[in-house]
Amino acid sequence: CSSLAGIMLLEVFLVLGAVIVYFLFSKKKEETLPFKEGWWGKGEKPDTEEDTTIRPFKVETTEEELSDLFRRLDQARFTEPLEHSCFHYGTNSVYLRKVVSYWKNQFNWKKQVEVLNKYPQFKTKIQGIDIHFVHVKPPHLPEGQSAKPLLMVHGWPGSFYEFYKIIPLLTDPASHGLSDEHVFEVICPSIPGYGFSEAPHKKDFNSVSAASVFYELMLRLGFNEFYAQGGDWGWLICTNLAQIAPKHMKGLHLNLASVTNMGFIHLLSILLGRYLPGLFGFQDEDVRRMFPFLKKGLYRILLESGYAHIQATKPDTVGCGLNDSPVGLAAYILEKFSTWTDLEFHNLEDGGLERKFNLDDLLTNIMIYWVSGCIVSSMRFYKENLQKGIGKQKHERLTVQVPTGIASFPNELVHTPQAWAQKKYTNIVSFHFMPRGGHFAALEEPELLAEDILQFVGKVEKEQLWRKK
Repeated sequence: CSSLAGIMLLEVFLVLGAVIVYFLFSKKKEETLPFKEGWWGKGEKPDTEEDTTIRPFKVETTEEELSDLFRRLDQARFTEPLEHSCFHYGTNSVYLRKVVSYWKNQFNWKKQVEVLNKYPQFKTKIQGIDIHFVHVKPPHLPEGQSAKPLLMVHGWPGSFYEFYKIIPLLTDPASHGLSDEHVFEVICPSIPGYGFSEAPHKKDFNSVSAASVFYELMLRLGFNEFYAQGGDWGWLICTNLAQIAPKHMKGLHLNLASVTNMGFIHLLSILLGRYLPGLFGFQDEDVRRMFPFLKKGLYRILLESGYAHIQATKPDTVGCGLNDSPVGLAAYILEKFSTWTDLEFHNLEDGGLERKFNLDDLLTNIMIYWVSGCIVSSMRFYKENLQKGIGKQKHERLTVQVPTGIASFPNELVHTPQAWAQKKYTNIVSFHFMPRGGHFAALEEPELLAEDILQFVGKVEKEQLWRKK
């Protein structure tokens, strides 16, 4: 009987040992995300080697395209808004008429094309599709310094144009009153299906696919070590890239850091964090931005996320209408630039759109969607990323070990405290509450964002943090 008990005890120890060994070694194996090798071109993948040449690209529009646009603008049908509804029901059509009038009579697209073409642009084929990117080198480098490659990734409904105001601050900081201790070579690609990057022709092109494509792009450009920066989808793509290639990414800077895997402690902190902030690692500013949670968390998400539900389920249905109507497209996109910049802007008749932006910048972004006809493919990215549900994908379970800097803007839709972000990004070296600004930080507050990127990179370089990963 005692020998039987001994055997059972031994079995228990063996099972426990196996479980411990499994967890120890499986964690080690799971630390990186597999590179996603895909073929997103039309039809079957050819047997021939992919053409890896990098070709110069310029934005060009034909007279036919412009006359077609003006015809559609002339024939727009407007609906009267409800009295005193401001932007509570979405884009107010009284203001939309003003935008369309400006679009037809004052907006100079040809001049904006020159603005777009002032930075060098290129295309190259990766995994079967043409990838468009802006690549800006510093005009001059301080003695003995080399430029640090920085990948900057936009989101929806933005575009590579979001970075046009911040690029000079990073490639030539001294001329803009910033420290030139670190100077960047900036690479801004268009996410496949956005702007001038070809849309995937196959299903399942998600953030990990985009990260894999951009990783290939950086290697093709000769960058074995680089920094990455992003907000919106750029947050997730750059996060995935840090998980795929941690040895190649020196640092990750984010102006949005969302946590999709919520555990019991997160839920407890939502219930009790207002009363016991210290217990959950919350700072006073976290409490100010998060509570009352029903109003500043749950209701805000419900109020602002209807578009995401549509795009994560049936993007092509709504997309058809937007791709056919420039006025519809403008209404859909402008609404986001209103409330995502400041939720209080929905109380204004003009959505506060010209408080932080000018119409030339807003319409240039909309024109990138219009002339490339990319609105449907850009919306599909939601379905590809969300159709399996939140928290179900491997990248959501993995942490990020790459040195991380987070610029937390006060008017971002949802606030993520450092205590939450730390569970995902285990190596946060810089977390700052920004004094002002919202979702489109690079376009809205380029100086604030540039300063935060520069100080973050300064920390990483000074302490050579990437070597300690």
